[in-house]
Amino acid sequence: MELLQPSLQMWATFAVIITAIIFYALDHISMEITSLGTISVLLILFHFMPVSDGSGANLLDLKILLAGFADPALITILALLVIGQGMVQTGALETPAQIIVKHGISYPRTVIMACLVSVMVISALLNNTPVVVIFIPIMITLMDKMDKSAGLILMPLSFVAILGGMTTLIGSSTNLLVAGAYKGQTSLEINFFDFTVPGLFLAGIGLLYVTIIAPMILPKKLSTADDSALIISGKQFIVQLDLVEGNSLIGKKSIAGMFPDLSRMTVRLVQRGAKMYLPPFDEITFKEGDCIILATTRAILTDKLSKDPGLLKGILSVPSLDNEENEAIQAVSRGQKIAEVMVAPASRLDGRTLEQVGYHLQGGCTVLGIQRRSRMIRISMNDIRLEAGDILLVVGTSSQINALKMNKDVLLMEWSTREVQVRSDSWKALGIFTGVVAFAATGTVPIPITATCGAFLMIALGCLNIRQASRAVDRRIFLLIGAALAMGASLQATGGALFLAESLITILEGSSVAVTLSAFFLLIAILTNMLSNNATAVLFTPIAINIANKLGVDPMMFVTAVIFAANCSFATPMGYQTNLLVMGPGNYKFKDFMKVGVPLIIILWLAYSFFAPWYYGL
Repeated sequence: MELLQPSLQMWATFAVIITAIIFYALDHISMEITSLGTISVLLILFHFMPVSDGSGANLLDLKILLAGFADPALITILALLVIGQGMVQTGALETPAQIIVKHGISYPRTVIMACLVSVMVISALLNNTPVVVIFIPIMITLMDKMDKSAGLILMPLSFVAILGGMTTLIGSSTNLLVAGAYKGQTSLEINFFDFTVPGLFLAGIGLLYVTIIAPMILPKKLSTADDSALIISGKQFIVQLDLVEGNSLIGKKSIAGMFPDLSRMTVRLVQRGAKMYLPPFDEITFKEGDCIILATTRAILTDKLSKDPGLLKGILSVPSLDNEENEAIQAVSRGQKIAEVMVAPASRLDGRTLEQVGYHLQGGCTVLGIQRRSRMIRISMNDIRLEAGDILLVVGTSSQINALKMNKDVLLMEWSTREVQVRSDSWKALGIFTGVVAFAATGTVPIPITATCGAFLMIALGCLNIRQASRAVDRRIFLLIGAALAMGASLQATGGALFLAESLITILEGSSVAVTLSAFFLLIAILTNMLSNNATAVLFTPIAINIANKLGVDPMMFVTAVIFAANCSFATPMGYQTNLLVMGPGNYKFKDFMKVGVPLIIILWLAYSFFAPWYYGL
């Protein structure tokens, strides 16, 4: 076979791609800078050394090299990240996750395995991208409840979705592209279950790897840029709840000396006029005007407020203010945060009561509770005189919380800041999400359209604000996929991919069918992590048919090798879009995918190399 003549542009493209992969893997400089640098080099390279077709048209002009930043797949991924953030922000999946944890907290491995198997099965029948989007917030919540890093499960989640997708014809767009190319070349069709048996074998091997070996390779504690959101304080705060008109607790009765509606909170005192009730509380029914002194943690209070924002009417009620001023205090907007501050030495708050300071701090934050390290107080918050070292629990908007950094009277504990979810929006988020998944799964509307519309509705209907939505968009993903598509376009336009394929055929000329099939699988598995899996599938399907015809064997065995190998997108985050989806939430680095993905590719390659000759009777 006469090899494609290599060009200077081809070798330059190889050099750029290899250098980029090395920089990504070493992680000495940020992924964003590496991506920008790679794109910059390619732009300069093909400006001064253009690649032209027969008519003289530039195959790698600015529009083509930068097309990745407007690629529908990239827009889809970013939109799905916004939708996922909306699900998390509204707590829409908190209940399903709690049910999973409640029934399986004693057997966490069983619960995780059940979730992974479910994802694998569903991915065989539906587009695996929305499947991963569904399970990302569930898995994060599940791991958070188990006090483990979400990074230990999100990469395996992406991998099992890819493995499940390789078992049926509709499991992945890659499979459909190969089937279309095969029919175009041979006029033969690939049926729904034609490659299910070898697909299930490889998926089973992969499942064992991601559940047993992958967690041992991944770092046990993945640092995040927002670790503060993951820290949950166990300190007990004193919180005063005044039962004003409309409070949901009015009419609630104690059972066995406790109040079920205040579960996980300790009621230390109920004051009714001049009369005080101490625990145990027998036959007490809450009435309007009661003052309840609670001891609770920040995390529990945040959870209660997200489920019942009306409680703030009682918590923020200040006796010395009139009804109109109290209403202003009690107005709770979306995006409010709860944080902890310490009363500083020589603070103007020292010696004053919260009633005297109006339950407000300079900047606008409102005090919810107080914690004194020396003792647990059992009096009304109105009578507590603040001391240096007291910890105050405050609520406010982002700007009000940030203003505390300049407040010399208190010290803001930034790690404690946590946003209050608005559960009343959970049904909106679920409705939007269900619609996006339904339209995407049925193919009624293309996924980029449904995802973009879903992201718009999440913001328009108040499930997210613009700041929260923009925070969900990971710039690493945006730049990485743009650079990856530019490298892929360069590799194809310069003939680099075809050169590698033809070189393999020449090197293996005279080898057995089994050896050729094995080497062919490995080559595609490597290239699919550099190119897009769809581009690799389309490029290598005709080559697979030609190799099979030359060897005198059924083309299907080489075509299925293309399907399985093109789906082995485990070694890089840009290899498959589900990898990009979990990269941000899992806070993975490029090298994490290589550490976990490369061994999986080798295992699947070896498994296929031994299984395929037996299955196809070679």
